[in-house]
Amino acid sequence: MSNLAVPTDTPGVIDQYRIRHEPYYRAVDNEIELYEAAYAARMPMMLKGPTGCGKTRFVEYMAWKLGKPLVTLACNEDMTAADLVGRFLLDAQGTRWQDGPLTLAARYGGICYLDEVVEARQDTAVVIHPLTDARRSLPLEKKNELVQAHPDFQLVISYNPGYQSILKDLKQSTKQRFGALDFHYPSRNIEIEIVAHEAGVSGEIAGRLVSIGEKTRNLKGHGLEEGVSTRMLIHAAHLIVRGIDPVAACRVTLVRPITDDTDMRDALDAVVTTFF
Repeated sequence: MSNLAVPTDTPGVIDQYRIRHEPYYRAVDNEIELYEAAYAARMPMMLKGPTGCGKTRFVEYMAWKLGKPLVTLACNEDMTAADLVGRFLLDAQGTRWQDGPLTLAARYGGICYLDEVVEARQDTAVVIHPLTDARRSLPLEKKNELVQAHPDFQLVISYNPGYQSILKDLKQSTKQRFGALDFHYPSRNIEIEIVAHEAGVSGEIAGRLVSIGEKTRNLKGHGLEEGVSTRMLIHAAHLIVRGIDPVAACRVTLVRPITDDTDMRDALDAVVTTFF
């Protein structure tokens, strides 16, 4: 459901964003303890790491563990400040204000997760500044209202440093308002455990898939912008569980999505056939 389609006239609306069932998350270090301490201090948090390494799943797990609603927004280059804070809408009853996801979480006490925040325009990122310092407030200029953040509110952002550029990076004035956790692809044994659990494949099959993933990650910067993610390995495992030939499953989920270069595809196909 779109965040902008949600009515915000009662606090109960935030309840639909609660995580009802425990998401599977395999800790790789002390990130759970660090995040719990950060939430206790209501410290804004920044999660940095490659795509598909578990950043979003981690936030979902922590929201469930803490018992807080999680309002998520996938950022993009067309996102405006109104998409974050809200806008006036016209309906049969006239003009009414519609809270955006950031306002919704701040007003009623949820965790607001802005995924791939660097994709948003830099002028949009400035909107979050008053919520990330001692003020903990959000000015709604169009509505002439100052929203004081609920005591349970926390702001979390994420991005992939590998895709940073001069034009797509957070300003230091934004970065220094957050605590940061680095995420990486898990160690081999943990990644095998994750793939096996998420897709229901044997440890042997999961191990072969992880080996393919490791080989592709070694090619980052040598023909590939990014190696195969843990998410992609799980996709391949899901197809294998459903009876698809492992080589065909890997081509569909691991090779074809990450490159269109014929020579690189041939090289990756050869890697796949080495393990299957």
